[in-house]
Amino acid sequence: MNYTNTIKLAVALGALTVAIGAFGAHGLEPILEKYGRVDTFETAVKYQFYHTLAIFLVGILQVQFPHSKALKNAVYSFLAGILIFSGSLYILSTTGTNWLGAITPLGGLAFILGWILIFLGIKPNPNN
Repeated sequence: MNYTNTIKLAVALGALTVAIGAFGAHGLEPILEKYGRVDTFETAVKYQFYHTLAIFLVGILQVQFPHSKALKNAVYSFLAGILIFSGSLYILSTTGTNWLGAITPLGGLAFILGWILIFLGIKPNPNN
């Protein structure tokens, strides 16, 4: 994924995150309160937003390091983390399905891997 597509993905995820957060605060409040999961839903939105910003950061870094496979893989790792971590918390919050809590940490591991891949993807330019 090149920097243009990475930044576009981040922009789309940013808009989606705001929409999900607003819908949770206004449209889902009775359901979230019913299951006692307002805080869980807010955690899902926060982590989605943090890692959407991380994807945006990776897009900017890809301008400087356009051939870094680690940076490309960081984007996929963050996206997987959003889908697994935040996605499982969204479902848990709105359905009361507790078994999904067992897969949530896998999303957290994907987030951690994404940050490690950023570290590995930034290599000094030997021409400097």
